[in-house]
Amino acid sequence: MKKILMLLFAAVALSLPSQAQVKFGLKGGLNLTNLSLSESIGNNLKSKEGFHIGPTVKIGLPVPGLSVDASALYDQRSAKVSVTRRVSGAEVESTLKSQSLQVPINIRYAVGLGSVANLFAFAGPQFGFNLGDKNKKILDDAANWTLRSSNVSANLGIGTTILDHLQITANYNFALGKTGEVELWDATKQTWNAFTDGKASSWQISAAYFF
Repeated sequence: MKKILMLLFAAVALSLPSQAQVKFGLKGGLNLTNLSLSESIGNNLKSKEGFHIGPTVKIGLPVPGLSVDASALYDQRSAKVSVTRRVSGAEVESTLKSQSLQVPINIRYAVGLGSVANLFAFAGPQFGFNLGDKNKKILDDAANWTLRSSNVSANLGIGTTILDHLQITANYNFALGKTGEVELWDATKQTWNAFTDGKASSWQISAAYFF
């Protein structure tokens, strides 16, 4: 994982001209996860709050208003799924949680509002690496939520920078591939079988301070 991160940041650095302006900072914020499944396994899916935090870097390019940012964020997301037991009819609620290292790399374009602030829009890919448990029981020993070791998503958002140090952003991070899958236990064959794919996208509100 460390080698992958080093290669990603090295690729960004090597692609930049020597006159680029670099600023380092700390970023954190809230996640509101939107979990979607290719097939229904329950009665209801509910979003839950999570968070992200970590170092970030902003690199100004020699083109007015244009820059690149990259971060290495500890990211926690969760959602609730309600499942009804077939025999008793009782409803069981389970929380699906993920912990990962997320590496967004965004290109951004800003419009200045004088010397006090600017507004900008940004977009770019994000690379995720699972840090927590890959398996979560949904219904006793009959169903599991299994996370992938890595995933790719993309960001699209807007933000503002105030006094050249404080940055506030809002964006939607949407999964480009499956985040995980639900596996069902086959008692006859004594094996777990993949049943449905899941995608964990998220609305995010963040604040960053650049030194």
